[in-house]
Amino acid sequence: MTASSPTPVRLLRFALRASVMLALLHLYIGWSLLPAWHLSAQGWTVGILLLAASALFVPLGLFARFLFSEQALVDRLTLAGALLMGLFSTLFVLTLLRDLLRWSLTPALVSDTAMAVPLLALLITFIGYVNVRRLPRVVTVDIPLPNLPPQLAGFTLVQISDIHVGPTLKRAYVEGIVQRVNLLNADVVVITGDVVDGSVVQLTADTAPLAGLSARQGCFIVTGNHEYYSGAAAWVAEFRRLGLTPLMNAHVVLTHAGASLVLAGVTDFNAELFDATQKSDPAAALAGSPAGIPRILLAHQPRSADAAEAAGFDLQLSGHTHGGQFWPWNHLVRLQQPYTAGLHRHGRLWVYTSRGTGYWGPPKRFGAPAEITRIRLQPTRTTK
Repeated sequence: MTASSPTPVRLLRFALRASVMLALLHLYIGWSLLPAWHLSAQGWTVGILLLAASALFVPLGLFARFLFSEQALVDRLTLAGALLMGLFSTLFVLTLLRDLLRWSLTPALVSDTAMAVPLLALLITFIGYVNVRRLPRVVTVDIPLPNLPPQLAGFTLVQISDIHVGPTLKRAYVEGIVQRVNLLNADVVVITGDVVDGSVVQLTADTAPLAGLSARQGCFIVTGNHEYYSGAAAWVAEFRRLGLTPLMNAHVVLTHAGASLVLAGVTDFNAELFDATQKSDPAAALAGSPAGIPRILLAHQPRSADAAEAAGFDLQLSGHTHGGQFWPWNHLVRLQQPYTAGLHRHGRLWVYTSRGTGYWGPPKRFGAPAEITRIRLQPTRTTK
């Protein structure tokens, strides 16, 4: 049983509600900031028109793919809307913070902060945009595993996650990622979901460079929630065609220098909402695997950790959070996920959460840089 796509009526209702909410929030920003600038009539007109344009283009960018068939137009509108969404998001938060502090400010500072808010929002958005246009940095993490055979010390997995190839992130960026990953000479390349935002027909040319990924033991992938938004079955078949090995509640045994480890993968944490046959199941992924060797799980969402620990895994590699992508959302990730970014201990299980290799929504990263992660397995050190 597969979840149905939103009907046109439901989509229209959602779009209308979202548009009204965005209009009201823009109205709040104008009400809070414009009077403090002591504008002329022309200044008021410009300010109102700018806020109205943002209130129009943000939802237009969000829903462009449902409104227009020409891909080039969809891409342009999506980029414009996404840029404005990123600016609006920071502008709204800074406006709200200013209003919460206004009671403690002198009249002069009230006027000064009103001008500082949009300037700071523009600066943060500009820096965030520059950050997402750069190729991701390489982050190296050493992870100690119990009972790791000496032959596997230094065994290297390169993780990429949350690329989100789509209307605003195209083939050239994917090519850059592939080139940088291949320079790391990994034993295994793993992709922990959310590769795409769109159908195979729309994005096959942009994802084609993934076929060039190279690793001694192969390249493996698991589905993220956005694969299910975009047609998971078709994308899994496309990933196979590109030479990637999907791990859908399944595992492989890898042998290196005479020693072995288990590499398993699960479907996205919420996959069953789209296809009841694809419920995420770490225990099923491990079933039939050899005992007494290291066990590594690829799981898109960090909140698979409870089930992964119960199943007996030693390490879980995840993504999904983007590290919050930009302030202040990095502080809100913990409302849904146990970890935002980096390496954490979850009982006996290590969990590493990637900040993601691309971005989603606003082309903006601030305080949460994109990454390609080089993970080196190390034996657990014992104290005498």
